Amino acid sequence: MDSPRFELTADILLRAYRFGLFPMAERRNAADLHFLDPERRGVLPLEAFHLPRRLARTLRNTSLDIVSDRDFPALIAACAARRPVRPETWINEEIERLFVDLHRRGHAHSVEVWRGGELVGGLYGLAIGGAFFGESMVSLVRDASKLALVHLVARLRLGGFSLLDTQFLTAHLARFGAFEIGRAAYHARLAEAVARPARWIADPAPAVVEAEIARLRLAETDTEG
Repeated sequence: MDSPRFELTADILLRAYRFGLFPMAERRNAADLHFLDPERRGVLPLEAFHLPRRLARTLRNTSLDIVSDRDFPALIAACAARRPVRPETWINEEIERLFVDLHRRGHAHSVEVWRGGELVGGLYGLAIGGAFFGESMVSLVRDASKLALVHLVARLRLGGFSLLDTQFLTAHLARFGAFEIGRAAYHARLAEAVARPARWIADPAPAVVEAEIARLRLAETDTEG
């Protein structure tokens, strides 16, 4: 007789993240999830974020609309979709279901990039206390995910967050200042961050976000000098 299938819930997922675990599927149509706690963890420092000059110019001149939580299900579906440049993905239907539920509960958030009425990129992740766990990003037009990342960092700084977890370190994220730390060091940072009060600012005034982005660039200029 077959054993009943374990049902993973949003509450269980929240507890897992608090202990440093995160889920991945082997492929888009996989039925099962695996929980990971890597020996090396990627983090992106909010106080030492590198904003490239070209991207700063793009931010000042873009006509794209960069918002939060306008259509979370559409954003995670875009991240999960197979594309010619990425024929496989680790986001299966179970992860989509769980994160849409977490979004409805106010835990998961997206930063979305829109062109008119069309979603053209963005990112999503999970907020617990002062920790934000970045999950995935997508670009359907040039620089869309980069623009979303800068807006994410600005929002996290404004909201009092202290940890931006990128899970793994990629060359793309390293350009913005991301680096790896060991498991024990990550767990120590995580415990401190999740206990810290912070809030996701869903709809900040554009001028407030622009001012915070300007501070990012100013800090970068001071470092260069």
